[in-house]
Parts: sequence; structure tokens; C-alpha cells
Amino acid sequence: MQITGVGVGHGIAVGPALRMPDPIGEPPDVDSQAEASDEYRRVETTLHAVTDELVALGHQAGGDAEEILEAQSLMAQDPAVVDDISRRIGDGKTAERAVFEAYEQYAKVLDALGEVPAARGADVRDVARRVIAKLRGVALPTVPQSDAPYVLVANDLAPADTATLDLRQVIAVVTRDGSTSSHTAILARNKNLVAVVGATGCDAIINGQTVIVDAEHGEVVVDPERSAVSAAAERGGTVSTPRPLTPGRLADGTAIPLLANVGSPEEAAPAVALGAEGVGLFRTEFLYLDARTAPSVELQRSRYRDLMAAFSGRKVVVRVLDAGADKQLAFLGHTHEENPALGRRGLRALREHEDVLRDQLTALAEAQNDTGADLWVMAPMVADVDETAYFIGVARSLGLSTVGITVEVPSAAVLADQIVPLCDFVSIGTNDLTQYTLAADRQLGSVAHYQDPWHPAVLRLIKLIGDAARVSNTPVGVCGESASDPLMAVTLVGLGADDLSMSPGALADVRATLAGVTLEQARELATLALVQHSAADARAAVANALA
Repeated sequence: MQITGVGVGHGIAVGPALRMPDPIGEPPDVDSQAEASDEYRRVETTLHAVTDELVALGHQAGGDAEEILEAQSLMAQDPAVVDDISRRIGDGKTAERAVFEAYEQYAKVLDALGEVPAARGADVRDVARRVIAKLRGVALPTVPQSDAPYVLVANDLAPADTATLDLRQVIAVVTRDGSTSSHTAILARNKNLVAVVGATGCDAIINGQTVIVDAEHGEVVVDPERSAVSAAAERGGTVSTPRPLTPGRLADGTAIPLLANVGSPEEAAPAVALGAEGVGLFRTEFLYLDARTAPSVELQRSRYRDLMAAFSGRKVVVRVLDAGADKQLAFLGHTHEENPALGRRGLRALREHEDVLRDQLTALAEAQNDTGADLWVMAPMVADVDETAYFIGVARSLGLSTVGITVEVPSAAVLADQIVPLCDFVSIGTNDLTQYTLAADRQLGSVAHYQDPWHPAVLRLIKLIGDAARVSNTPVGVCGESASDPLMAVTLVGLGADDLSMSPGALADVRATLAGVTLEQARELATLALVQHSAADARAAVANALA
């Protein structure tokens, strides 16, 4: 039997199938026998517990998984859903039923909005299952354990399940549901895990059957002939097919360096092993988030030196502390703000506490002198010319020679012709640029469907930056996770990006896709995306043109 779906990556795996246990069932729609106030208190306590659990799992997983799980944790506290649960309990529903109905209603809204929002709908349903399980006092079904490596088969996987997979056991994943936009696909790609999602028909696979999972062709072969198993083994067997770690390059020879987003020096070596040509975004927050006071220059210098040594001779782009919004720090004077995403964040907070900024820049300059690294330093949350000139002036006064900004505020993109010539480089943070362009808090699940960098409004802002950079001959990179999507990577190059930075696990797929197009073709694809009316239309147009 052969089943088709959407392949993630280009690897192939062969092994026995083990199925994920069925999810917990839908709560019965019966009248509650308890007081409404008691039912609501049960829900409130459980929502907090699920939130804490998801945040803890995110810290354990790290990387992109941490961001995905933290975003999912906020779904458990979404005010609109909590109000809906309260209303349903007031109407006589049990706590379990009220949770199920409220989150299911939320998920159906996302389902109706297209592929990317629907992928978030799966995360919403997982939150509901977690809450209902805790209300019932039962354990959630978990990934099966085995003494031998196996192929995991499931209806779908929750982000927490995918993020915490033991890759010594799970050699591939097959899911009935999901798409290239689902978190199962995103996290599988980041883990360099062979996967086929959207494999309608995989319900028929039973435990113990041998399966071939061919991600490159989006195929799953059940009970294959011996010759097919041998052929699969020749292509790589139970591991992803290795690819040469060549520099990023287009079909016409245009160099597009592929860099890694990393959050600590310990992530450097794995990134190099996966072919990272340098660091396009080093998030320095790890030094600050658990500290009651700003770390010393000495401590910072030591940690920055570790990172730079791991990327000896390669470009390393460091973003200075981006605190505020969801990362509140008392020593920067952060207090409660009604809308912190629009508050004292990034450079705004550092400018008010210039000693913290100067210490960080001093430590970076000293680490560069110690290692001879190709260090590029940028500021977050820059809105206009004044903030750009301020940061560049302070950084250069402390001995840093390659200084730029992240463009993630729409005003900076609109003023790109004024801002870009002041910089040695600019880097586009597509996650926040999308958030601010579409007025949709990236931490708020109820507007998650707006969080799509394919939206033509976002693409047009990126083009403004690319055009300004071309005129002034200023390097422009992309450090937002949108670059992990191979189709988007091609489009970003067409809009003017000179290099791309992403999760290390995505490097191989992006490298392979870029190698198949010329710069002229990338520009034509970008132009095609720009004239579409929606994010879904833009992505579909590029996908169809490349098919």
C-alpha cells in the first residue's frame, strides 16, 4: 500500500510503525451538577497549570520549540476564550464541556481562514485536550516507548510532543493531518527529522508494519517489497540523506549565504555541523532573563568569546538585548504596561538605561578583539532616523566597526531610504514586522491567523527595504524565521535579501531550493507574490510557479 502526503525535508527512513494512542474523547454534553462558581474555579486553576506546563516544556526544548510552546501557552489564557468558557459554565455546562466547546469554536474560526491559521487551530485543540485531561485527573496519551527505533504514526502531533521527541527512538513521523505550515512540520524540519504530513490513509497503518517514509517524494509505503527496502537503504535508510554542506548559492552562481539563528554559544557547534555559514542572529537575552541585575562586562565578554570562537572566520551578527514585551526586566525599569508589545521594548529601554547598553557593547568589542571575529552588531526595535543615528554613534564610539539595525517596525521600513544609508547593514525581523504591520500581537492566540509574513503588506515593506539597500549598496539580511520556509526564502531573495538566517535544521531544504532558481527568476516570483490579495494567495502563486 502506498500513501501520499506532504514531505518535510528530503530524507528517507525505514522501520516498524508504532501508533500514537488515540486522543482523549469529547466530554459528554450533560448538565453540570456542581455550582457554576466551583466549576469556573476548577477551570481557572487548570488553565494556569497548563500554561505553566507548556512554558516549562518550552524551556526544556529550547530554540524555535520554546517560542512555539510559549505562544501555545498563551492560548490557555486567551481572554476571549476564557470569557466564553465562563459564559458556557453559567449556562449550565460542565467545566470539561465548556472548555471543549469554547476552544472548538475558536479552532473552527481558524480552520475557516486558510492553511496557516488552520495549523494554529490544531494547537488550540491540543490546549483543550490538556485542560480537559487535567480536569478529569487523567494522563494525556504520550509518544510510545520502544526498545528499537520506529516510525511514529499519528492523526497529528501536538507541538509539545514533536518538540520533545527522542530522536534515538523516533526515526520518522507520519501524520494524517497537518500541512507545511503546521507546527509538526516546522519542528520536524528544525530537528532534521524525516516526516510526511497530511498523509490521508495512514489510519490504516497498524503497529509493527514495516513502512518506508520518503519525505522527498511525500510517500509512505506500507509492507514494502524487499527490493524497495534495499533501495531505500541505499538512499540513506533510517537517516536523512546527507547533502554536501556547500555555501548557499542560486542556479546562476549568485551567492546567498545561509546563516543560523542561535540563542546561546552551546547552539553554535550543531549549527556549524548542519552547514551554517555564520550567525545571522545571536539573541543575547539568555544572559539577562534570569538575572536580577545586568551581567558584568567580564561575564558577557567570556560568553560572546565562546560564540565567536565557534564561528571562527565566519560572520557573526549579534543583536543587543531585546527586552520588554514578553521579556520584562526589573533592572531596565520595566513595570506593568497595558500593551507591552508597543511599550518600552528593545532600544527604547536601553536608551533609558545607557549604562546597560554601553556595558554590552564594550563586552562585544572586547570579545571581537580577543578572537578577531567578523562581528556585526545590531539594535532591536528601531523606529526612525534618530534612533538609528543614536545606536550607531554609541556603538562606534566603543570601537565597533560594523553596526546596523533590525527592521521590524513598519516606520523603519517606510523610512528605509533615509535609514539604510546610515547603517553598515540592516537585518529584517519578519516575525515582529508582521506583528506590527497587521496590528496582531504575536503572543495572542486569537489573532494568530494574521501572523503570516506572506501577507502582501509585509512583502511590500520588505521590498522597500531591499530597494533602499540596493541604491545605497548596503547589505540586507533576513533573520526572521520566515526564511526557514524554502518558498519564502526564494521570495525574500527576489525582494532584495543578500543573506538569510534561520533555524539550523532548515538550512538543507533552503539550500536545495535556492540552488534551483536564478536571481532573475527569484525577482519574478517576488513580483508575482506582491500583487496578490492575501497571504494564502501569495504563497500559492509562488508554489504553483515553482511546481
